[in-house]
Amino acid sequence: MCLITFAFQMHPEYPLIVIANRDEFYDRPTAPAQFWADAPEILAGRDLLQGGSWLGVSSKNRFAAITNYRDPRLPESGLYSRGDIVRQFLEQPVSIEAFIAHLRNTKDDYGGYNVLLYDGHKMYHFNNIFDDYTIIEAGVHSLSNATLNSNWPKTQLGKDDLTEVLKVKQPLQIENLLSLLTNKTIASDNKLPDTGVGIHLERLLSPQFIKMGNYGTRCSTAILFQQDGNIQFAERTYEQGEKEYDRLFIIEKNR
Repeated sequence: MCLITFAFQMHPEYPLIVIANRDEFYDRPTAPAQFWADAPEILAGRDLLQGGSWLGVSSKNRFAAITNYRDPRLPESGLYSRGDIVRQFLEQPVSIEAFIAHLRNTKDDYGGYNVLLYDGHKMYHFNNIFDDYTIIEAGVHSLSNATLNSNWPKTQLGKDDLTEVLKVKQPLQIENLLSLLTNKTIASDNKLPDTGVGIHLERLLSPQFIKMGNYGTRCSTAILFQQDGNIQFAERTYEQGEKEYDRLFIIEKNR
């Protein structure tokens, strides 16, 4: 997952609104969003190589999403897959504070990552490279492959776009939220971050929607946590950067 924009406690009907793009190699085996047979309370896509996920929700009103931290000087992977962190939080009935403490104790077991965690009330961000966590305050936030609200072109654009949507006093539409994730504009060089991968790759990785060689945006997700406890979850998948199909799920509070 390489771009997550979210509005926390900014809408009277939806305490949490999430839109996100997952960027990955096209040939990495992946299952689309579905309820997991071995963990029926989890709704998420699945990385079939390691068994974890980049983003998901649970019937217990929990949400987790993870992004890699981009720094070519750091090891690409660790002892365990980062995607398993998403599964752990969605599956385990531990407090969000206890889970953050667990992540701090095991931070060196994984490659560099950011994770967002929501328990139906509180929301946290944690970065294992800096061993730093943040209690999310009400607002519109965005996360890519640096840390929370880093001023990258794609994250700033994501916040601006979602903020504009929230200004319109009309019911939110999943289709409109997904459309916010399709921008393929390459940022100007003077706005690019310097993450150590070189200017050419910085350019190719700068759009919200990426399409390059054997790598790019594999799926887009929009999630609405409703005030009544229900969850709307929509996923749009892409094959080689072209739209494949949409999936829409409704999780009812008493499911």
